[in-house]
Amino acid sequence: MFPVLIKLLTQWRLFDSPGSHKIHSAYKPSIGGLAILFGASIALLLGLSFAELTLYKYFFISLLLMALIGLRDDALALTPTQKLFSQFLPVMLLVFFNRTTLNSSYGLLALPEIPEIVIWIISVFTIIILTNAYNLIDGLDGLAGTVGMICLVTFGLWFYGVEHRVASLISFTFAGAILAFLIFNWEPSKIFMGDTGALMIGFLLSYLAILFINTNYNLTEGHPYKMSSSIGSAICVVIIPVFDTLRVIILRIRQGLSPFHADRNHLHHQFIKLGLSHSKAVLIMASINIVMIVFAWTLRKQNDLLILGVVIVLCLIINFILRYAQQRTPNANGTENKID
Repeated sequence: MFPVLIKLLTQWRLFDSPGSHKIHSAYKPSIGGLAILFGASIALLLGLSFAELTLYKYFFISLLLMALIGLRDDALALTPTQKLFSQFLPVMLLVFFNRTTLNSSYGLLALPEIPEIVIWIISVFTIIILTNAYNLIDGLDGLAGTVGMICLVTFGLWFYGVEHRVASLISFTFAGAILAFLIFNWEPSKIFMGDTGALMIGFLLSYLAILFINTNYNLTEGHPYKMSSSIGSAICVVIIPVFDTLRVIILRIRQGLSPFHADRNHLHHQFIKLGLSHSKAVLIMASINIVMIVFAWTLRKQNDLLILGVVIVLCLIINFILRYAQQRTPNANGTENKID
C-alpha cells in the first residue's frame, strides 16, 4: 500500500510541513499510519476467529477511534487542547467497557484496596500520558517505527510465552505492518506515520503495557515467564517514550515553561545536536531500548523497587553522557543540522 499511498498523498498535497520544533526541512507525505492500520486489520481479520474479534470489540473500536483522531489532526490540524480532549473518548471506552485498568500497586507500595474511581482515573491518565509520550518521539526518520516495533515484538514474544494468543497476534501483526512502514520511513524517508500512526501505536502500546502488568502479576509463582517486577518490566519495554517525556517535562518546569511547551529538548534532538544522522541516532536509541529490555529479563526475579531504581540511575547516566558529549562537541548548542 505504501507506494500507492505516497503517490496519492503527494497528488493531494497532504504533507507534513517543516518548521518550528520539527527537524525535517522538506515537505513530505504524512498519514502513513493509514497503511499500517489497513495492513494490520486485514491480517487480524484473517488470523482471529469471529468469537475472538467479538470478545475484543471494544479494544478494536477504541483503537480505530484513536487512529481517526490522528487522521483528523493530520488532515486538518487540531489545536493541542482539541487533540488532547478528543483522546478521552477512546481511552474511556477502553477503560470502562474493555476493563483495561491498573488494579493495584502490584506490590510496589504497601497500599490498602484502591477505590474503583481512583483506579479509573489512574488508568485513564496512564493511557493518555503513554499514548502522547510515544507520539512525542516521532521526530526522526525511522525512530517511532523502530521503537514501536521493538516494543511490539517484545510484548508479542512474552504473550506468546504465556499462551495469550490474541495479544501475541495483535503485537506481531502491528510489528509486521511497522516493518513494512520502515522500508519507506528510514532515512531518507518518503513518508511519515503522522499522528494517525503515532497516536494509534502509542495507544496500542499503552493497552499492551497494562495487559502485561495485569497478566504477569496474576501468573503463578514458578512460571518461566513470571517477572517479579510487573511495573518496572513494563517501563523497561517502553523506556524511550517514558524517559524522553519525563526528561523534557522536568527541563521545561526548571526553565519556568509549561510542560506542554514545544521545544527541541527531546532525546532525538540531543543526538542530532551531536552531528549524528537520523539513522545513527535511531540505532543508538533502539540499542538503549533493547538493553533495558534485556536488563529487565535478566533481573526478572528482582522486585520493582530495585528495577525502577536502577532504571532511574541508568537514565540519569545517559542524560549526563549526552550533556557531556554536547559540551565537547563544537556548535552542539548552536544551529542544528537540517536533514531532509
